[in-house]
Amino acid sequence: MPAAALIEQQVRTALAEDLGGGDRTAALLPADRKSRVELITRQNAVVCGRAWFDEVFRQLDPGARIEWRAADGERVERGQMLCILTGATRALLSGERTAMNYLQTLSGTASRARLYADAVAGLPVRLLDTRKTLPGLRVQQKYAVRCGGCHNHRMGLFDAILIKENHILAAGSIAAALTAAFAVAAGLPVEIEVESLDELEEALAAGATHLLLDNFDLDRLRRAVDLVGRRARLEASGGVTLDRVRVIAETGVDDVSVGDLTKDVASIDLSMRFMDA
Repeated sequence: MPAAALIEQQVRTALAEDLGGGDRTAALLPADRKSRVELITRQNAVVCGRAWFDEVFRQLDPGARIEWRAADGERVERGQMLCILTGATRALLSGERTAMNYLQTLSGTASRARLYADAVAGLPVRLLDTRKTLPGLRVQQKYAVRCGGCHNHRMGLFDAILIKENHILAAGSIAAALTAAFAVAAGLPVEIEVESLDELEEALAAGATHLLLDNFDLDRLRRAVDLVGRRARLEASGGVTLDRVRVIAETGVDDVSVGDLTKDVASIDLSMRFMDA
């Protein structure tokens, strides 16, 4: 779970985007009016985003009460009640869209991740997310990936070194790029992308311990696994879809990176129903 201070900051920014100088429509209602709201899911899903949802209403109405019936990472079924909210009607109406945006989007990410995790169940492989996240939602989506049963790759460009084709071209060779990376790594993981078995052997000879196999077909993935023989960690990448992820994992690679976990997310359909307070 991300730090509470970060969640508070993220929600404050999101509310400012929606409320600006104030909710003009909610202001039509009596300030002392209270309401009770039920949150329902309209489809099967994996829940994620409770902390952001809660923080929205905490900032708008510190006295609001939220009773959750489902936890982050929990599978829920269509029609299931997720939580009950009680608080100032103005605050509930003003925060509804922002809170729902967080919960719908993050639950969509977690649900997508769960589909992929289920697809490789029983295999000794990790499914990794990528940096293909929605701008401003990277921390949140990567948390959702974990809630869905998959794993995080690097958070950004600062916490690992990933040498790709253009880095190799700029350095002059695979060996030169690796030598430079090892010199500045300062304890960070170092991974290098290769596009052929020849490049794989060159990288191994230069001391690579983590290889990204870019767009290898199934036969080349199997050959790479045999060739490396556990001397380095192997990550398959490129063209990974839900219907192909298991056969890719069955080649024996250690990791499979999947941009689809966070890139093309469909939000979960949720409904907030206002009841009598």
